[in-house]
Amino acid sequence: MPSFDIVSEIDWQEVKNAVNMANKEISNRYDFKGSDARVEESDPKLTLHADDAFKVNQVMDVLLLKLSKRGVDVNALDKSELKSSPTGKSMQEVTILQGVDTERARKIVKLIKAQKYKVQAAIQGEQVRVTGKKRDDLQQVIGFLKDQQLDIPLQFTNFRD
Repeated sequence: MPSFDIVSEIDWQEVKNAVNMANKEISNRYDFKGSDARVEESDPKLTLHADDAFKVNQVMDVLLLKLSKRGVDVNALDKSELKSSPTGKSMQEVTILQGVDTERARKIVKLIKAQKYKVQAAIQGEQVRVTGKKRDDLQQVIGFLKDQQLDIPLQFTNFRD
């Protein structure tokens, strides 16, 4: 039976490249001269540092621009609250969402079942496997999910006949 997997994956090398490019632009920009503005990367999180909240927002704009140019979907970013330290510096953490968590997977399965397609959707860890008798039914599901406004980027992998 034909099947495919619904996953949400981010290319970490592209994220690293975007962070490096953003840091390079920040170091060269005139409005950041003399300030401690930078983006630090630790595997699931990015930390934005700057002198004040306005500059943190400017760093965020530069980072989002670089991520989108590198092909990373910015819907995968989960921004936390802006924090100020006692020394007057500001920082913001951005978590990069990877994988389809169980709550979103249930929502995807519910959406597929509500459309009454002749397929079965099953949650398998951090992905959703969709199986059906016909390839056309699976392609209808893919088209339907691409049209939906989900808060994470989805990729459709492992398509088998």
